[in-house]
Amino acid sequence: MKIKKNYKKVATIDLGSNGIRMLISNLYKIKGIHFHTKNTLHRVPIRLGQDAFTSGKISVKNEKKLLSALSAFKNLMDANEIIDYLGYATSAMRTCSNGNKILEKIKKEIGLEIKIISGKKESNVVSGNDISEYIGKSPNYCFIDVGGGSTEVIVYKDFKFFKSKSFKIGGVRLINGLVNEEVWDEFGKWLKNNAIDLRKVKVLGIGGNINKIFKISKNKVGTPLSIKKFKKTLDKLESLSEKKLLINYKLNPDRADVIVPAGKIYYFLMKTLGIEKIYVPKIGLVDGMVREIIKL
Repeated sequence: MKIKKNYKKVATIDLGSNGIRMLISNLYKIKGIHFHTKNTLHRVPIRLGQDAFTSGKISVKNEKKLLSALSAFKNLMDANEIIDYLGYATSAMRTCSNGNKILEKIKKEIGLEIKIISGKKESNVVSGNDISEYIGKSPNYCFIDVGGGSTEVIVYKDFKFFKSKSFKIGGVRLINGLVNEEVWDEFGKWLKNNAIDLRKVKVLGIGGNINKIFKISKNKVGTPLSIKKFKKTLDKLESLSEKKLLINYKLNPDRADVIVPAGKIYYFLMKTLGIEKIYVPKIGLVDGMVREIIKL
C-alpha cells in the first residue's frame, strides 16, 4: 500500500561566533505526524566573535565575507527549492555595535531575514531537540552548549524545565583572554546552586568542539563519554602543536585553536557537578530551529 505524504525542504541558518551554518532538512508529514531528516549541512568559518569580543564591532572584511557566504546560502536555498527558513544570530551579533545595521543590509541585498536572539532563547531552541534516546527515564538532566562567545546551560528537573542561564564564556573569548576568574566563579556558583542538588543528573554536551573530542576519543557511538576518557583526550590534544592537530586529526584551522579551551568549559561543568559521564548527541541550534519551523 502506498503511503500518501507531503514533502518539503526547509533551511535553518545560525550566525555563530566561530562560524556560520546552514542546515537543509527534509520535512515529511505522514498521517498527520511530522518527521524531519538532515539533508545537508554547510559551514563557513567566519570568526565574527574575534571582532565582536575584542573591538565591539564587526570589521568591514568580515562583513563582506558574511554577505558573500549568505549570498551563497541563498543560492543553495533557491536550488533546493526551500519553502521555509529561519535565521538566528547569537553571541557575536548580540555583542557588536553594528549587528542590526549588518542584518538590515543582509535583508536588503540578499533577501534573508536574520534575527538576533537572546541567550535564553538560544537555550530554549537547543533544548527543544528530541533527546529521549539519551536521557531514557532519567527525570533530571541538563544541556551544556559551548559556542565561540557564550555557554548556555539548561537544567530540567522531573522532566520539566527548571533553570537556564547564558554565560559569557566561549572558545573565542578564551583564546583572546576575555574570561576572568570572576566569570568562572559566577559559572561555578550558579551550577552549584541550580544543578548540584539534583540526583543522577544526565549531562548532554552540545557543540562542534565536543563532537570532535568525542570522535577523537574513539568512544563507541551512542554511548556516553566518561570524564576520565574526556580528560585524557583533552590532555592529549593540549600537548600537541596546532600543526599536529591540523595534520593528525584533520581539524580545520578555526577548530584547532578553540577545541581545547572549549573542552575545558565542558570539563569544568562535569567536575563542578561531580558528573562521571557526558552524552554527546549530534544536535545543535540549527536542529532545534527545524522543530520551530514545524510548529509555525
